[in-house]
Amino acid sequence: MTDHGLSQEEYVHRVLEAYRKTPGAMGTVRRADRLLAAQLYQRGLSVKVIENALVLAATRRLNRPADALPLGAIRSLAYFLPVIGEVLELRVGPTYFDYLRSKLARAAPMR
Repeated sequence: MTDHGLSQEEYVHRVLEAYRKTPGAMGTVRRADRLLAAQLYQRGLSVKVIENALVLAATRRLNRPADALPLGAIRSLAYFLPVIGEVLELRVGPTYFDYLRSKLARAAPMR
């Protein structure tokens, strides 16, 4: 499941850059986020799985009732851990996440 050819440093950079650009995230990367990204690398999770989880969670946050109270900013990569687990269990093709990406891009352009 790991991205072949990526060093841990490259992997961590890609994951943190995706996190930083995720709508709803503060955009600030902390030490704990770096450590978690390194742990995800050690677990052998693909960057694509992480990116898909970020997209799924961000899309869900945007698709809330209009009268719902606003959500606070996401302050940690750890916020996405349950969604990463969910993405690992999903049995959907990559076109589903492409659809979510396009929907997210229309609703909240990436930073």
